[in-house]
Amino acid sequence: MRSHQAKRLSPRNNSLNSNAGGKIGPENPTPVHELRFMNTNQSPQSATIVGSGIVGIACAHYLSEAGLDVTVIDRGTIAGECSHANCGYICPSHALPLTEPGAFSVALKSIFNPRSPFRVKPQISPALWKWMLQFAKRCTHRKMLAAGKPLHAILEASMSEYHSLIERLSLDCEWKEEGLLYVLQTERGMESFAKTDRLVSEEFGIPATRIDGINLPKFDPGLKEGLAGAFLYPNDTSVRPDKLNSQWSAKLQERGVQFIEKCELKSIRKEAGRIVAIETNRGDFKTDYFVFAMGAWSTKWESALQCSVPVQPGKGYSVTIEKPEHSPNHAILFPEHKVGVSPFDEGLRFGSMMEFAGYDTSIPRHRIQQLRDSARPYLVASVDGPAQSQWYGWRPMTWDSLPIIGTLPELSNGLLATGHNMLGLSLAPATGRLIGEIITGQQTHLDPAPYSPTRF
Repeated sequence: MRSHQAKRLSPRNNSLNSNAGGKIGPENPTPVHELRFMNTNQSPQSATIVGSGIVGIACAHYLSEAGLDVTVIDRGTIAGECSHANCGYICPSHALPLTEPGAFSVALKSIFNPRSPFRVKPQISPALWKWMLQFAKRCTHRKMLAAGKPLHAILEASMSEYHSLIERLSLDCEWKEEGLLYVLQTERGMESFAKTDRLVSEEFGIPATRIDGINLPKFDPGLKEGLAGAFLYPNDTSVRPDKLNSQWSAKLQERGVQFIEKCELKSIRKEAGRIVAIETNRGDFKTDYFVFAMGAWSTKWESALQCSVPVQPGKGYSVTIEKPEHSPNHAILFPEHKVGVSPFDEGLRFGSMMEFAGYDTSIPRHRIQQLRDSARPYLVASVDGPAQSQWYGWRPMTWDSLPIIGTLPELSNGLLATGHNMLGLSLAPATGRLIGEIITGQQTHLDPAPYSPTRF
């Protein structure tokens, strides 16, 4: 058994193992990773992050910047699940939580409609129905706005962090500061969305530009004539998420952060209110702090973590096709059809759906076709091109639409960074910064209370 003592290491002199700064795969096994616990009077020196999605990557970034030795483990591959093939929106305009009035009745009706974009699959699951009951309690105008305040705060904080990160790290990830365009097909849709826009503007100060239908084809030639109009939120941005993940994780590996793939958490060893080690199929990890950024899998570990983690997997889909002629130029949402479109340099992606179907791993053909058909009324380009990829991901949904970020109530050196709902990409930097500030005892840049695990 090989042992490694914790010490302060420069970013490019991390000697945790012979593959320092690199990715450890099955061909480079390391049977055990041990970092001696520091004296309580010293600063923290080591952390293990469980989960290498965009949130885990962000946590690794800020902890590494603070001077910690950081190891990131994942049961699969780096950012291989929900962070991989989403639409790539970074959107402060999404300040309104999902708990809007009427959302629960939509969920109930969806039980009888397999093609509903927002669907609850019939199932016997006490945890799901408890989640739905709590969700329903929050579907009021007052509670929606109350949840929107901290959601807006962390969205804005994350956007500020992104602007700094993209420039400082020179991330080549198709970062586009062209806004997010909400396009409506009907006048009724325009009237309805205008109310939402007015609410978001008045309550959160998020501006939008209204574009009449007659001007839409001039604004973006990829949109058909005859549409009712659109609202452009100019402060939103978009990226190609897989490029962001690979670029950012590569920069961290150069700094000395360890990423270990195919490393599955098996158990958590605890003593006297602390985590002393985690056991995996790749050996034991003993570090000063443990951050659990496991997304939709987090709820599976609530007993071991001695903390309620009310997260349900909300399944989404995407299909990416070869880039067609007359592809749109902007990242676009079609609220009436609940589908998003993302134009990339080498592809066009359609993404959407919210299915509460447990941990279902199938990709039904009719769901992929539904994505294409939902975009068809709006786009000049053909939506029927060959698929480069088809994908599903489980979003970690909380019943109050807020992420779970902070120290575990019963385990002083364990932290959660999960429950980001449909906004993991948007919220990752502020989450990582908060985790770094909490661990190192700095003044937090956001009030952490609304996101605390103790709220459940």
